[in-house]
Amino acid sequence: MKKLPFLGLAVLAGVLAVGCADPHATEVYVNGRIWTANPDEPWAEAMAVRGEYIIYMGSAEAAEGIRGDATQIVDLDGAFVMPGFIDNHTHFLQGGFNLASVQLRDAATPEAFIRRLAAYAETLPEGQWILGGDWDHEAWGGELPDRAWIDSVTARNPVFVQRLDGHMGLANSLALDMAGVDSSAVNPVGGTIVRRGAVSGAADGAGVPTGILKDDAMNLIWNVVPPPSLDERLQMLRRAQEHAISLGVTQIHDVGSYGGWEDLEAFRAAERRRWLKLRIYSHVPLSSWRDMEDFVEEHDWGSRRVWWGGLKGMVDGSLGSTTALFHEPYLDEPDTRGLVVTDTVAMRSDILGAYGAGLHLSVHAIGDKANDWLLDVFAQARAVTAGSMRQVLRIEHAQHLTPEAIGRFNDLGVVPSMQPYHAIDDGRWAASRIGDRIRTTYAFRSLLDAGAGLTFGSDWTVAPLNPLLGVYAAATRRTLDGANPDGWVPEEKISVEEALVAYTRAAAAAGRSSAFSGVLEAGRLADFVVLSANLLEIDPVDIPDVRVVRTVIGGESVYEWGGEH
Repeated sequence: MKKLPFLGLAVLAGVLAVGCADPHATEVYVNGRIWTANPDEPWAEAMAVRGEYIIYMGSAEAAEGIRGDATQIVDLDGAFVMPGFIDNHTHFLQGGFNLASVQLRDAATPEAFIRRLAAYAETLPEGQWILGGDWDHEAWGGELPDRAWIDSVTARNPVFVQRLDGHMGLANSLALDMAGVDSSAVNPVGGTIVRRGAVSGAADGAGVPTGILKDDAMNLIWNVVPPPSLDERLQMLRRAQEHAISLGVTQIHDVGSYGGWEDLEAFRAAERRRWLKLRIYSHVPLSSWRDMEDFVEEHDWGSRRVWWGGLKGMVDGSLGSTTALFHEPYLDEPDTRGLVVTDTVAMRSDILGAYGAGLHLSVHAIGDKANDWLLDVFAQARAVTAGSMRQVLRIEHAQHLTPEAIGRFNDLGVVPSMQPYHAIDDGRWAASRIGDRIRTTYAFRSLLDAGAGLTFGSDWTVAPLNPLLGVYAAATRRTLDGANPDGWVPEEKISVEEALVAYTRAAAAAGRSSAFSGVLEAGRLADFVVLSANLLEIDPVDIPDVRVVRTVIGGESVYEWGGEH
């Protein structure tokens, strides 16, 4: 297998390109405040671009020497410029689907939940599935929805709408009947069928299903949902791409929506058709690592637009669904400590095999026990396989950690791949589930202080894609309910600049694209965003009001805001 990724060669090609016969820039950006994310030279007055690449960063006076007759001068009018945002964790095609589906995220009452589903069902032909939704039962006090709420208003359409964390969903009776889920159905390994009348200690299968399925039990429904065609996935990708670039996102790490391989097929098809603007690091399921080993052997590691070699695994569920795996029980559900959603013997074998094959790992772990187990396995991989320390090992989310786990990230070279918006969302109710364990929850400050390569993203569609909301969340930790104006677990706040690094330079390192992205400097691709305010000067509480003025990818302006800044 080809052990060394292609990505370093890409920047070499770029350097050769910018050293061609014509020394003049195609664009020179002046009169702005340019934050480069380069720790050695964090600020510049001017930036010159030729084609896809930056050819100069520095003073406005020196930039005059590379202006030619055809050079376009772009007056930034004092605006703030920074590297394009890199989102380290998205379910990108699912996001594109949900943009056109029923919107349940902000339904604040059961009545609103029912009303929105009823109205959406009226717009659909009989038999078409209703999916997406992204509801949050905490918005109306924590009562889980029930199929009885929606059966009468969705009788013509099968329904499976997910909670925003993607770890449980609500099916109506029609969908349950299609999947054969009734009172006799047995809980699958790694999943739970929530039932009416179920009591602690009752036999598996006791109680009528409510329509709520958790984690691997959701596959009972997914197995009967028709998969989208390639054309449908490309439509999702177009919608998601336009949304992303309007938010200043220039690169995403995709961890799968439709199995990973199907998503990669769509990304490659869009690149071949020459309408893909974003840069995409695509992951496929960890269990298919041998297929990825063969794929890399045949296709190399990809291009600067779409690349692969990352594997996504899952240890546990989520806090919101009480399926994240903890050492101690949940306070509000003392009969459970969460779920292991993948057989740990098989997962350990897959991790060691994939690492030994030179591949890169991004594994979901949320509860403290899940994180401890995964750190142990990653330590074994580093110690006993033929892999390289250059290979990226990531823990996706790394939300709830034991104090002892925090230092191990740096010691093992493991990246905490985190999503800060979750902190201000979950912070409304997390203490009711895990009590004092919140002290090492979303431990941004502690991880940075321990030397970990903290990187940020959204987990879209679980949270909004907007990276400015993530920066705001990391710097303020103000929960969405307004109950923590000084920050929830405020000792874990970080500075705005540290959050920006996590969305740029550190995210590029975690996505194996450091050679050409994440920092604004000569020789790298011209991926940057122009904002309406200087994030490093304004009060962090005002960050959500900042607008993206322009998004540039590979020197091409792919989005411009039509308003005043």
